[in-house]
Amino acid sequence: MVNNENRGNPKTDLVYRRKKNAEDMRYQVISFGLMIGLTVVAFLAVAADVGVWFTVPFILLLAIIQVAFQLYYFMHMSQRGHEAPSLFLYAGILVAFVTVLAFMTLIWW
Repeated sequence: MVNNENRGNPKTDLVYRRKKNAEDMRYQVISFGLMIGLTVVAFLAVAADVGVWFTVPFILLLAIIQVAFQLYYFMHMSQRGHEAPSLFLYAGILVAFVTVLAFMTLIWW
């Protein structure tokens, strides 16, 4: 029996929560399958021996895609309430990128 007083309240509406959890699980399974596929593609790129100048940037691109999948689906960064952690994460990525760029510029020039 469903309590009609709590209809429309997502925190107590069990039907809504079950549907939402099933949808989240489906996204996680799909993203896990895609990450396994990207890993297989990376192994195939190395096995094909097409050259270092293609393989290394290609694997780095696949790694960036996998990090995005990890953050948004497994660490739930796409959900509401994760704005502050997202801000700090992106700020850290920006600082790391600028630091690496600065050191590379200083060393190469």
